[in-house]
Amino acid sequence: MEIKTAEFVTSMSVYAAPDPALPQIAVAGKSNVGKSSLINSLCRRKALAKTSATPGKTRLINLFLLNGSFHLVDLPGYGFAKVDKQEKLRWGGMMEKYFRETGELRLTLHLVDIRHEPTQDDVQMNAFLRASGQPFLVVATKADKISRGARMKNLAPICRALQVQPWQVICYSSETGDGRDALLDALEKALAESEETTEN
Repeated sequence: MEIKTAEFVTSMSVYAAPDPALPQIAVAGKSNVGKSSLINSLCRRKALAKTSATPGKTRLINLFLLNGSFHLVDLPGYGFAKVDKQEKLRWGGMMEKYFRETGELRLTLHLVDIRHEPTQDDVQMNAFLRASGQPFLVVATKADKISRGARMKNLAPICRALQVQPWQVICYSSETGDGRDALLDALEKALAESEETTEN
C-alpha cells in the first residue's frame, strides 16, 4: 500500500460516526509518544496532523481520509500528568465511547516510546483493547533515538508489559521513515481482511 491522498476531515469532542461509513484505523498512545508525527510521516505530509512539543496537544478525536477509502482516527493522548482529574475522565470517556460505538474499526495502532518501559496507562490501554476484542498492533516510536543494536534490549520490557512478542512489534521512526513500509503492509492486510469478512 502507498498513501496517495490524505486530508483532514474533522475534529470531534464527542464521537459521531462519519458519513460515509468507511473502514477505520485508530491511533492510540500516551501524550507526546509521537502520534501526530507518525501520521505525518506515514502520509508524507509535514503538517497534516498538528504536532507540538507540549504533551496533551490532541484533546479531540481527529479524523483523516486516506486514499479516499478509509479513515485514520487520531485519538486523544492519554496519561498527561498536568491536566486535572476531570479532564482525564473526559478523555477516557471520549475514547471509551469511540471504541463502543464505532462499527468500522479494523485495527488500532497502540504507540509506545521505544526508549521507556510502558507506563501504567499503556498497560491499561493494552488491557482495554484485549478486553474489548479489538485487533491491535504495538508500534514502538522514536526508534531513531536509540541504536539498532539496542532495539531488542529496549523491546524486552515493552513485550513483557504488553504481552506481545518482539516480531509482533513494529519499530518506527518518523524522522527516518524506518518501519514505514512494514506499517503500511500491516494496514493493507487489516483493510483487506475486513473486505473479505464483509464479502463473506
